[in-house]
Amino acid sequence: MATKSSNPTETRLDDHLDAPSTTAPGDGPADTTDPDERASSATPDKGAAAKAGHGTVNAVVPVPGKKAAARSGKDRMEKYTALRPDGSEVTVQRNVETGDSSLSES
Repeated sequence: MATKSSNPTETRLDDHLDAPSTTAPGDGPADTTDPDERASSATPDKGAAAKAGHGTVNAVVPVPGKKAAARSGKDRMEKYTALRPDGSEVTVQRNVETGDSSLSES
């Protein structure tokens, strides 16, 4: 039978393929909080997972490799206007490189 464990605060890719992946709340099976970790799909051992009482199984493993190169250069930004639900207009500024966004009143 599956054992219950506490939720981790960070998500790293698991090496095993016979049990569910362990993730922090809100993260998915191929998510990782390590910017240098890359995922690859793999063939899980569904039989071993079922015998252990698991309803799901990890099917993503880390890919060995070099650290990601540091970004250089200027970040690309996009700026556009959008409507709030109340109809007021705001300006959205989004960093294309990082995904960070901010709002300002138009």
